[in-house]
Amino acid sequence: MVDLQGECLCGAVKFEYKGDVGEVVNCHCTECRKWHAAAFRTRTVAKKSNFSWLSGESEVVSYDGLANVIKTFCKVCGSNLISLYKDNAELIGLPISALEGAEQLQPTCHVFVDYKAQWYEITDDLPQYGQLPDGKATIHKI
Repeated sequence: MVDLQGECLCGAVKFEYKGDVGEVVNCHCTECRKWHAAAFRTRTVAKKSNFSWLSGESEVVSYDGLANVIKTFCKVCGSNLISLYKDNAELIGLPISALEGAEQLQPTCHVFVDYKAQWYEITDDLPQYGQLPDGKATIHKI
């Protein structure tokens, strides 16, 4: 069980999460790399019922252009916030980088490395999976 707070870059949007989370992963899929303008996105899955906006919810906008995910972000500074899953309204994708005091949430593996940026070399010892591995149901479940 974790008790976390997070915010966007400009501080206009603040949120909290209280509850269990799924496995923390470094995702190298094309969508995550483009969405975060980075080599990968570190995220976990969480129960939407344990998430709440503390302030600035009116500053949150969304992008619904992906097959199964609706991305949210701050309309003031553009910070990436939570993801909503179209096939499971009970879960959210929680970006670890937007959280304060989330040191206990350490990545356990790299997923979708078949799509990783060619200029980026993974140098840690975490397991690497070309796609989403069959035995990794916790990546998308709590």
